[in-house]
Amino acid sequence: MNGIWVLFTAALLASAADAPLYVFDNGVGRGELPVEAQVELARRSGYAGIFYSGTQQIPELLAAHRERGMRVLGIYTGMNIADPEPGFDPGLPEAIRHLRGTGALITFTVNGKAADGDGRAIPVIRQVADLAAEAGLEVALYPHHGFHVARIEDALRVREKTGRPNVGIVFNLCHWLRSGDAANLEARLREALPYTRMLSINGADPEGGWDRLIQPLDRGTYDVCAFLRKWWALGYRGPVGLQCYNVPGGREENLRRSMKAWRRF
Repeated sequence: MNGIWVLFTAALLASAADAPLYVFDNGVGRGELPVEAQVELARRSGYAGIFYSGTQQIPELLAAHRERGMRVLGIYTGMNIADPEPGFDPGLPEAIRHLRGTGALITFTVNGKAADGDGRAIPVIRQVADLAAEAGLEVALYPHHGFHVARIEDALRVREKTGRPNVGIVFNLCHWLRSGDAANLEARLREALPYTRMLSINGADPEGGWDRLIQPLDRGTYDVCAFLRKWWALGYRGPVGLQCYNVPGGREENLRRSMKAWRRF
């Protein structure tokens, strides 16, 4: 019996060690490098693919990933409930058409402030979810500090109200730390786990501004490795993406340092 347990444990550790890490496009030259150059930088730094902002150049993005045996993790888009007529990016239906069958996530923010914010957001999210479902894709609500959907609790509440089975959430480490909810990690993980379609991580100090909340994985005092182990122990096997917003220093050096830390984890 002990031998079977040792083999089982070894298999779990091996699967954890082989888990891929994806990277946000803000770490590979978004707005500065062509799409193909971004994907190549991610590849040679050891990442499995890119989490991409916006709905443009999706065919080029997919082609660059295919040529290198990589996967587009998802795209980042959203809505603003303060708009006179809230809606989604006009380019989103075409982007979803191109992403059909890829397994890419449609991550979705809900920005702005308005009376009955949920009521203004839900019809739009349902439309996006239905478009995604036709293409075999899932939508993941992305909590963002200062937005209408700012906390994990907000994302879970809105997700439930949509009534769409293909709507989940992103658990974003830096925005969760910014919300001041760190003391409730165990409870929040168990609430979020069934609906979490992506984890977003980075090195961090548990308090402070974005310069402290978003760092390369080998920096910061927050124990990201322990955070990941809790998810793994609960059975999470979904994708993990590296947030790189406004991280100072050399782009490729930062990517390599974070990848080295990931492999050490």
